[in-house]
Amino acid sequence: ARGFSVPLQRPADCGADGYFDSSRLACAPCGAHQRQSAGGSSCVCETGYRMVSSNDGFSVTCEKCPENMSGVTQDGWNCIACPKGLTSNGNCKCPNNEILVERSIDGILLDEALCIHCNGSEQSFSASDVSGSRCIRCEETFIQVSKSCDCNSPNILTGGLCFLAHEGLPPKGVATVRFAELGITLTSAWFLKNLQSSASACWLYSNLTSCQALGNMCVMNMNSLSSSSTDACGLFQYIFVSTARVGIVHSIPYWRHNLPWLYYGDQPGLASQVLEKNHFPTAFSFKGTDKDVKLQFIAASFDAAGNFLKWQSLEGGILQLCPDTQTKLNAAYDFGTTYQQSCKISVSKILVDFANPVFYDLFLEYNGGNGQQRLWAVPVLNLNLQYNEKFVNQGSNMNNWLLTRRFFLVDALSGKENDLGKPPRVIRIASKITISIRLVSHTQRGTIYPPLITVTYTDVLVQNPETQSVMVSFSVSYEMNQSEGQIQTDIALGVLGGLAVLWSLLKTAGWKRRTGSSIIDLQTVFKFLLFYAGDLANVFFIITVGTGIYWLVFFKAQQFVSVLLPLPSQEEDFVTYIACAFSLKALQVLHLLVSQLTIDIFFIDWERPKSKVLKAVEGEGVIKSAAAPVSIWRTYFIANEWNEIQTVRKINPLFQVLAVLFFLEVVGFSNLALMDASSSLTRSSESYVAPWSRILRFGVSAALWIAIAILQVIFFAVFYERFVEDKISQFVDLCCVSNISVFLLSHNCFGHYIHGRSVHGHADTNMEEMNMNLKREAENMCSQRGLLPNTDGQTFQISISRKMRLHYDWIHETLTRKRGPARLLDSSANTFEQSTRAYNTMNKFLSSFIDHVHKEMDYIVKDKLLLERILGMEFMEPIEKSIFYNDEGHSFSDVLYYGNETTLLIFDILFFSVVDLASQSFVLAAILTYLQQEIFRFIRNTLGQKNLASKTLVDERFLI
Repeated sequence: ARGFSVPLQRPADCGADGYFDSSRLACAPCGAHQRQSAGGSSCVCETGYRMVSSNDGFSVTCEKCPENMSGVTQDGWNCIACPKGLTSNGNCKCPNNEILVERSIDGILLDEALCIHCNGSEQSFSASDVSGSRCIRCEETFIQVSKSCDCNSPNILTGGLCFLAHEGLPPKGVATVRFAELGITLTSAWFLKNLQSSASACWLYSNLTSCQALGNMCVMNMNSLSSSSTDACGLFQYIFVSTARVGIVHSIPYWRHNLPWLYYGDQPGLASQVLEKNHFPTAFSFKGTDKDVKLQFIAASFDAAGNFLKWQSLEGGILQLCPDTQTKLNAAYDFGTTYQQSCKISVSKILVDFANPVFYDLFLEYNGGNGQQRLWAVPVLNLNLQYNEKFVNQGSNMNNWLLTRRFFLVDALSGKENDLGKPPRVIRIASKITISIRLVSHTQRGTIYPPLITVTYTDVLVQNPETQSVMVSFSVSYEMNQSEGQIQTDIALGVLGGLAVLWSLLKTAGWKRRTGSSIIDLQTVFKFLLFYAGDLANVFFIITVGTGIYWLVFFKAQQFVSVLLPLPSQEEDFVTYIACAFSLKALQVLHLLVSQLTIDIFFIDWERPKSKVLKAVEGEGVIKSAAAPVSIWRTYFIANEWNEIQTVRKINPLFQVLAVLFFLEVVGFSNLALMDASSSLTRSSESYVAPWSRILRFGVSAALWIAIAILQVIFFAVFYERFVEDKISQFVDLCCVSNISVFLLSHNCFGHYIHGRSVHGHADTNMEEMNMNLKREAENMCSQRGLLPNTDGQTFQISISRKMRLHYDWIHETLTRKRGPARLLDSSANTFEQSTRAYNTMNKFLSSFIDHVHKEMDYIVKDKLLLERILGMEFMEPIEKSIFYNDEGHSFSDVLYYGNETTLLIFDILFFSVVDLASQSFVLAAILTYLQQEIFRFIRNTLGQKNLASKTLVDERFLI
């Protein structure tokens, strides 16, 4: 590292006697009688010395001039006598209005320099130029006022112009600029030099450049009108009002002859008329042969002195301060593409790139017919404009706005104090520029209102330009009146919300009927609120999905523009609806889990002993014959199968998440969520990527979720469950083969029954007999499996009587006695024996109940009415007899994941969408959605297994 290092030296480090050698990147000494040049990269002779030789300033030889010729010529090569003195650099000097002559007309060097007076009399009217090297015609105002090149008293000299004292000059201008953000008012060197002269020349001579310069100074003062009528805008307004007689330009009342068009006028309500009264005379489309998808903005540009520079198209990034590729910069003016660009720019770069401000009058070009191109003036909303020191262009009420025309990007000129050659103390930057395009309501042909450009300026106090930076942004937004859509959404929300209340009331009534209670208590109200939360979540979900798909289809597929996407600020209600739907749906899912984890379930074993065995009676010393015990393994087997199907779903959750992510990120459906007019699924890496629309993101993802879920349900129902595996139907078949019925109560007096009594009498048999029994059943050589003779109905919805429920609870109480104070009643009884007796008692009771043994607790079997099926409730109350309703659709899956697929799917969609809207990442949303599914499945399996072991007396160690 030492071998390749060099010292860092700058020209400023070389001192007055040295120069910066660019070949060595180091300082080198100057020769005798030499000093550093102004640039620091060469040497020049000292004062009183002339050059004898020079190699572009790097090898200079100097020689002292003689006493009688002490001056040095302008080129530095010769000595010359200077009769009228020397400058600080040793050159000859001449008085004002005289020019220096060092050589004769044929180039011969004079012995003594001459100072020749410029003839300012009539016919000549000449004066020396700024450099003092030649005579030129003096300024026209001098000739008009004094008939000479002098502006002597009582005439008035200001800004290099001469005016008669008795002429009606405008008021004395105040050369100050107010920087409201910083609370600073500066006396501007530019204003001090040019304000009064520009106003006077504009007023007296209608000088076009002076009028433009005066207008520019008003724009640099933020077009602000104050109580002081003699600032730049006050002088402009004074001239504007006083020149009404000279006429207007292009029939525009706010555009005077000779004056720039700065204001639209301050009449109340004028802004709304300008922006909404007339339509822009061009139709825009997204697709088709007649498409017109480019906004042709063009600007007339002026420098600070009022000189017209050129017409400039905005394409190429004229108004975009952030650097980017040409393609991406031009994308800002593609109709329908929401454009956003922001970055930080250092103050030092701004001072270099925008040393001289440029002012723009913006127009939108269009075809006026007959091949003639016309321009539509684009109004400017300056948010920094002040009227009597108050900001007026704030808020959304355009009736209070004061529209202007001219604007600039950077002003590093008006903030200079005293000396225009020094850096400015304050600079003003257009930190936020927004072009707003508004669609005409109810248009079908892509008609828009005149565009509006909104500009926000930031005042920067220049202290350390290298470290200071400014955040700037440029955007193009598209909007339309969303009030009608909001009203329709509110109506839909009100109607569907009202229906949700009615549906929740019906659910609550059905729940009350199923619990066997008719008292409306606090629990009833709480249950109603839970039902209403789920139904209201469905209402919000339907509205948000409908809204998202509506905007996705109608915005992306339209040819002539008739709708535009809501702005991000207009999407807040939509996001709120999604948040409400997710919160309410999460509450419903928790309610569902709690309900499923607290069901009462019992496995009825129909198997009877086949023989008797000898058994020693404990404590008596004798051997007696007893019935052979029935194997418990069949019950354990059914319990394990039930445990496995608790979280089986109609779709594959992992495949669902991966498929949605595949279509979004790999196929490119996510590109449909961009706020542009393109419906292409692929985008070039070089093209501009518009910002995301939250409505479109939700619409695309929700549509994919629903479409893939429907395809999965169809696949599983039509193919997989029919030809591969149907776990729900197989469980019913397994119960019958195992000779075990399932009795479960999801409510106090309502539940489900799976009749698994074997038609062969026994299931605890060997393989040969089992195959023989199945063969006989396949050949219809035995009775049918149904509960009723000659029927196949094995699954039922059951509505049990109050007496039946009390008896069930009395038997079941034995199971829980060990956990409460009741254990003191029989402290000597063994817990295991107590549970075994309770199991046998419950098994005998339920089996005898099914066999109609208990006439006081009998039941009947019937079909449900169609209305009962639709409403999900029972009209007949089981007072004396319980009711078994024929069920052909395996409705016992209602206590499993399988029967609640719609609820779980909607919750997954909402969870995915909430994560995506918060993170703007489909990948993260997919990962967290899958983790959420697994967490809830684990909780459902774990707690469901504990409830199963508790309610069925199956040891949890055998549930695997």
